[in-house]
Amino acid sequence: MTKLTFIGAGSTIFMKNIVGDMLHFEALKDAKIALMDIDPVRLAESELVAKKMIATMGSGAVVETYTNQRRALEGADFVVTAFQIGGYDPCTITDFELPKQYGLRQTIADTLGIGGIMRGLRTVPHLWSVARDMEAVCPNALLMQYVNPMAINTWALAERFPKIKQVGLCHSVQNTVQELAHDLDMAEGDIRYKVAGVNHVAFFLRLEDAAGNSLYPKLGEGYRTGRFPKPPLMMPRCGNKVRYEVMEHLGYFCTESSEHFAEYVPWFIKDGRDDLITEFSIPLDEYPKRCIEQQAEWKEQATALKDAAGIDVPKSHEFAAEMMNAIVTGQPYVAYGNLPNLGQIPQLPMGTAVETPCLVDMNGVQPSVVTDIPPQLVALMRTQINVQELTVRALLDENPEHLYHAAMMDPHTAAELDLRQIRSLVTDLLAAHGDWIPEWARVRKAA
Repeated sequence: MTKLTFIGAGSTIFMKNIVGDMLHFEALKDAKIALMDIDPVRLAESELVAKKMIATMGSGAVVETYTNQRRALEGADFVVTAFQIGGYDPCTITDFELPKQYGLRQTIADTLGIGGIMRGLRTVPHLWSVARDMEAVCPNALLMQYVNPMAINTWALAERFPKIKQVGLCHSVQNTVQELAHDLDMAEGDIRYKVAGVNHVAFFLRLEDAAGNSLYPKLGEGYRTGRFPKPPLMMPRCGNKVRYEVMEHLGYFCTESSEHFAEYVPWFIKDGRDDLITEFSIPLDEYPKRCIEQQAEWKEQATALKDAAGIDVPKSHEFAAEMMNAIVTGQPYVAYGNLPNLGQIPQLPMGTAVETPCLVDMNGVQPSVVTDIPPQLVALMRTQINVQELTVRALLDENPEHLYHAAMMDPHTAAELDLRQIRSLVTDLLAAHGDWIPEWARVRKAA
């Protein structure tokens, strides 16, 4: 019997997607599913939803619940992590409100920049605890982690626990294909593509229709004439103009949304340039708004699912279940995975967490080699890697100075603040985060 352990299973809606996807596969429909969360109330809600899905699908899967991580991991074949350390309140609020006092504005703050650095500092120690327990009780399991900041997490896991099999999974590639299909009035299945880079700053190196014709001329002409981007499918507040503008100048389309991308670079969120905010529809403070809305929406959905006699179980576009099925059955599947760079992107530094197409089968997750990333994109990726590497070094060496260095190298932060402002802001953030961050990084608040 295949066993999946889901760490952070109180995320009921995401748990529903992953576990629901599993039930569609013959090889996984009778799996043992261990749900683990530190919140017993939300854990009970997820257990009820999982059991209703199993009943709807007529599956023989078994659900167990745990508040103890190591016990949940015992004998697991696959592990999924989906958690947010510190949550919206207090940590996300802190990550947004303190930088605003210095004039540093953000949109999402979960990947790079001040917000991404602090989130990595909070998150990596907990991922390390998962890996430590996996070494003890399920050393051959595959860890599929869906936690941001993805690249920092993947890199830090590989450095501290190199024997653990792990892959970072994101849905930015699938989401972008959906959005491009919407703009181009095409079926998603008719779009052919190849993507590579670092998570959230990977690019469509090839983007074609089913006949092999490049779609870039259509995208460029549509943007220049104002037809693209169309009103967004997923996030009504978040127009998609930033990625189109970057495509105009660098030649390629990025995988992550415009609201994310705007804060990875120094070009769009600038003091005294509210014209850029307006022209490119940049939703400042988007993530806090989204957190409040999603918490209410997820609570409503969870209540509806609990009260429902049965639950529809449509397949999502997440990679996890497809990958589990490929490993169990040997039936090949291609997913986009984040792995340490062992040469699959030779243009980027070794050890960096990179995202490429990966073949998944009984041999595990095997990245393909991509050697044709244009130099302007490589240069942009290096600006992201600088911040990631210094954050990982801070965590590995327990050296808080590298947290300051990481912030100093961040493109958006450096474009807005001077060195003394950056040092003061990071000190304030470390003090405000208190026990949410490791002991070595804590700063006493001034009396």
